[in-house]
Amino acid sequence: MGAEMDLTRLVADAILSAAADAVVASDREGIIRVWNPGAERIFGHRADEALGQPLDLIIPERPRHWDGFHRVTATGESHYGAGDLLSVPGLRKDGQRISLEFTIVLLKDERGQMQGLAAVMRDVTSRFEEIRGLKKKLADTTAPPSPH
Repeated sequence: MGAEMDLTRLVADAILSAAADAVVASDREGIIRVWNPGAERIFGHRADEALGQPLDLIIPERPRHWDGFHRVTATGESHYGAGDLLSVPGLRKDGQRISLEFTIVLLKDERGQMQGLAAVMRDVTSRFEEIRGLKKKLADTTAPPSPH
């Protein structure tokens, strides 16, 4: 069992370090406790700038986010199943809003008590803008001609 645990820890550490996606975890109060290199690349904050800060650092729509966050940490349940992909806006250090897709993981201790949340996030801004542009182009080509 000890070798299995060591290997599990090695895999977890390697994934956190090498993942292109942002891996961010917070405690029950929404304070950032894990910030991987992918999060640095996507959001522009170094780990020493993000760790210990509230999630407000990367969340542009605060009231809506905090309502859901507090509901999940209080109940230990999420409306979203394991592996569900969610889309939300994010906020970079330079103030730029980005589009994110992410999954959340509830962090519970051995007694099943909520200790926080982790999220694996991917920046999909360019894909989102491309789809929006294609939809506009399609709407422009299918719109009836102007009566002028």
